[in-house]
Amino acid sequence: MKVGIRDVARAAGVSTATVSRALGRGPVSEALREQVEEAVRATGYRPNLSARRLRSQATQTIGLIVADIRNPFFTAVSRAVEDAAFASGMRVILCNTDEDPAREAMYLRLMEEERVTGVIFAPTGPASAGLAGGDLDFPVVLIDRSGPPGAHDSVILDNPAAGTALVDHLVSRGYRRIGGLFGSTSSTARERRAGYEAAMLRHGLSPDIRTVAPSAGAAEAEAGRWLADSGRPEALVLSNGLILMGTVRAARTLGLSIPDDLALAGFDNETWTDLVEPGLTVIEQPVAEIGAQAMRLLFERIAHPGQPVRKVVLSGRMVVRGSTRARRSV
Repeated sequence: MKVGIRDVARAAGVSTATVSRALGRGPVSEALREQVEEAVRATGYRPNLSARRLRSQATQTIGLIVADIRNPFFTAVSRAVEDAAFASGMRVILCNTDEDPAREAMYLRLMEEERVTGVIFAPTGPASAGLAGGDLDFPVVLIDRSGPPGAHDSVILDNPAAGTALVDHLVSRGYRRIGGLFGSTSSTARERRAGYEAAMLRHGLSPDIRTVAPSAGAAEAEAGRWLADSGRPEALVLSNGLILMGTVRAARTLGLSIPDDLALAGFDNETWTDLVEPGLTVIEQPVAEIGAQAMRLLFERIAHPGQPVRKVVLSGRMVVRGSTRARRSV
């Protein structure tokens, strides 16, 4: 059976990143280097010397790890990152995690083995918490999701403000029983939920919240159960484009009219949101700027590793359509 770098790491009781540094004459103590070399001898690991010589130079490759490539938001951000990388003469390795922490860990190991120049990453909550240790061979820039304070550069939307803006808009249109359906895996959904709750309480209204896996299918099932109840909300705030899509499907299945029976407001100004009658009110995220800013932060981090960690917070734009038409008096 072929012995790999992970086997050496297990035998030495260290990470694969540490093994890479030790074998590549990176910054590790002599004692740790001897520990790794002993594990190499014990396992019979035979590194590919020609590949190591190639990888010891800058690979000019960026890793991009996203939560769900089916989500149009991540598709658009991936395009923006690839455009910026191409313009700089760099390649992109794209990995999709499906919000699975095990897959996130696997892809981070892959990035170490590929000796990428840096990684742009949209982590789940567990992966985000684990990034505080800093045991990586490359710089990381987080997108869409917040990480441990002061650990990594990041580019995010002002999510609490966006959640608040949707509630304020619905209240201005006469809605009072406003529910919120939020994703269950990311800091983004938690921040949007916080904005929703703060706005509801400021207006003297009671928050009505449910959480769901951030996919269209899960949202359709949960929204279907919620909307079938006679005490359903007058309006819903949905925390991402896939949850918005699933909720629209559930409303149609139940024969509900938008917005006469149910007003909807969500995120991501995708083409379909304008095609669904009567058009859906959404917060448009600056996806091109998110990708470009992430690449800028990554390049600057590569050039100046010791500079302070930076967090870029961008604003969304509300696109108002017929799904939040003013409520008719009864």
